[in-house]
Amino acid sequence: MTDDADRVPTDRESPVGEPVVRGDDAVADDDQPAVAFDPDDPESVATAVETVAAFAAGDLPDTPRYVLRAAAACAALVRAEDGYTAAADRADCSVALVRKWARVHDLPRPIRERVAHGDIPPSAAKHVARVQGDARYLLAWAVVDDDLTVREIRAAASAVADGTSPADALRNQGADPGRLAVSLPLDVYRRLRAHATATDSDPSDVVENALQNYLD
Repeated sequence: MTDDADRVPTDRESPVGEPVVRGDDAVADDDQPAVAFDPDDPESVATAVETVAAFAAGDLPDTPRYVLRAAAACAALVRAEDGYTAAADRADCSVALVRKWARVHDLPRPIRERVAHGDIPPSAAKHVARVQGDARYLLAWAVVDDDLTVREIRAAASAVADGTSPADALRNQGADPGRLAVSLPLDVYRRLRAHATATDSDPSDVVENALQNYLD
């Protein structure tokens, strides 16, 4: 059994409002520096209020990086105001908007990175953030590997919330959790096939065992 210390984190680990992903040069889509939001700094909180209000009004660029900036502002404002309702009141927007995007900011870094690179639409990330634990990764990777739509991810998230297992919820939407198509160099492919035949194994089992050893 995998120790808890070895598990991939399913929540944000970096401080609220810190531009860990947005500050990555590989993510930036313009020359503007990433904006940090410090919930303990009144001036920074004021900037967060302006950002959330602009986002709610549709006045921010519709790019993943700016959406993640707005999500960070929502999360910092919630922390500063100690609640969704107070945060929404201060930014003059709906509680639902603040709650949804603050939760996106709290997603683990691997998922936020895929959002930033455009592999996961922010609107799908909102529904991924509705579930907890490893289900977040299963839903997120279903967008990447199975091309599930936002509507399908929303349906899967709702099913998980109602008690359906994440895998079954995704299968009901046409996904195949755990399936990943991999292209190998010809030499590696040849050796994999030969080894699998010699050991009377399925190639997928050989790959699984090799990956388990590598990741451990």
